[in-house]
Amino acid sequence: MTKKTMIGSALMAATLNAAAPSAATEVETKTFGTLPDGSAVEAVTLRNDKGVSATIITYGAALQSLMLPDDSGSAADITLGYSTLDKYVEEPQYFGATVGRFANRIARGTFTIDGKTYRTSLNDGENTLHGGDKGLDKVNWDVVGTDDSAAASVTMRYVSPDGEMGYPGALTVDATYALDNRNQLTITYTATTNAPTIVNITNHAYWNLSGEGAPGGAMNHVLTIPADRFTPIDATSIPTGELLPVEGTIFDFRDGMAVGEHVRDADNQQIVNARGYDHNFVIGEQVTEDTHLMATVEDPSSGRGFELWSNQPGVQFYSGNFFDATVSGKAGRLYRQGDAVVLEPQLFPDAPNQEGFASARLNPGETYRNVIVYKFTGAE
Repeated sequence: MTKKTMIGSALMAATLNAAAPSAATEVETKTFGTLPDGSAVEAVTLRNDKGVSATIITYGAALQSLMLPDDSGSAADITLGYSTLDKYVEEPQYFGATVGRFANRIARGTFTIDGKTYRTSLNDGENTLHGGDKGLDKVNWDVVGTDDSAAASVTMRYVSPDGEMGYPGALTVDATYALDNRNQLTITYTATTNAPTIVNITNHAYWNLSGEGAPGGAMNHVLTIPADRFTPIDATSIPTGELLPVEGTIFDFRDGMAVGEHVRDADNQQIVNARGYDHNFVIGEQVTEDTHLMATVEDPSSGRGFELWSNQPGVQFYSGNFFDATVSGKAGRLYRQGDAVVLEPQLFPDAPNQEGFASARLNPGETYRNVIVYKFTGAE
């Protein structure tokens, strides 16, 4: 299936679904496991009438499974992860997780608010990654609501106390997952604080549209990113502060390109720095009220694909560079470099320390909001 065919099919499906009466969706809750402190981790499965289902666990408010039929009706789980809670706890890899308080990296784990410097835990060499040692991905969230009317949905909540991982202010975070009968999975993150702080929350799903255990990985997936610029990084993966044009470079995904085409290009220092792609692409300058297209992914072998939409200014593209066959997933296969792609709608990395980047500051009385929409194709 070509990119043009995929998008055309998605538009036709959306038109047909809009004209059809709404069909039933379903929410099912089960126990996924028990943490060492005795608290139960729940698994909430959302289903639509097209054979699509999404399972979210309360540990890390993480997308644990996404079942999607291909264009012949054969369903597969297309997101990487574990089948048991023990592995999520003992071998954390951010599989499908909600990451924050500040997703991506903070240089040297420090930032300043109103003249006061704060220090977060260092868990990525000399920098902080995805919130620190115990970010939002490593806590058990509470289920505060489910619904199965217009869409199957669940809302989970976590209250991060003032000073947790070094961040100021008590932060109340809600994560809502909703699956509708147009095969759209919408993740909405909101957060409020009682003191000035920084916030950047996103989802870290790893995608292999052939199936999470399928051989060959995601390197043949065709990726399109409508970005004219990207943020180059130094040897520690911190942005240099520049916004460089993608034109004429291996970072130009505007017309679609196979993920693996340049992922091991040793002549490009940016690829060497990140061991592949692990870069923020500039979609806009600021957070917007409405969502806009961030990326399109297509798997030629299965016909599955998705469009990714969000209200965020940047999208981090990570090509699974650090998988080294030391962990195995749900299908019992070792995960290796290039077995999946990650696309994270976000504020720019290290935004609190970069004057030219959109602000990550959140004040009392304000609401942080990141809306992420996956518009899946392949299922009829």
